[in-house]
Amino acid sequence: MATTADFRNGLCIKHNNDLWQIVEFQHVKPGKGPAFVRTKLKNLTNGRRLDNTFTAGVKIDVVRIENRKHQFLYADGDTYHFMNTDNYEQIFIDKGLINAPQFLKEGENADILFHAEEEKILGCDLPASVVLEVTYTEPGIKGDTATNALKPSTVETGATVNVPLFINIGDKIKIDTRKGAYSERVKS
Repeated sequence: MATTADFRNGLCIKHNNDLWQIVEFQHVKPGKGPAFVRTKLKNLTNGRRLDNTFTAGVKIDVVRIENRKHQFLYADGDTYHFMNTDNYEQIFIDKGLINAPQFLKEGENADILFHAEEEKILGCDLPASVVLEVTYTEPGIKGDTATNALKPSTVETGATVNVPLFINIGDKIKIDTRKGAYSERVKS
């Protein structure tokens, strides 16, 4: 058993008979009344977010979560197949557990969250950014770099991303997987 003094970002706890991850926390000591901890929690089973306040010193159940590197093999409908890079064991993950499945490219590595005691898959996180090649976009015109205008483009995974006007077919771009947005053009 731990207490609120052990809170840190990323800590997984059991709260209201469900698994939650602490996204953000703040210890508050008001001039009047007892101290408390204000938290933002993310549900690991359905992704819901919750603001919650704990009284300082209250006991909490800490859950051990492990991140394991896996390599994406292929998608079969809504089922995604991954391989553990250490022992070559294959696992199958539902599309709903992946944070940005539209940016997964075959051979790409991802972190899969496991509930350590139950060996249950809780989710799959892609790297913060991925580099993909543009397969289709309207042609760019020389000199179209002064404005912040965007145009739609399709990348090699089939996802659509808005890019600046100067991006052409064959360019490699960096995409922020958390926002699903263009970051920068990658020079070859």
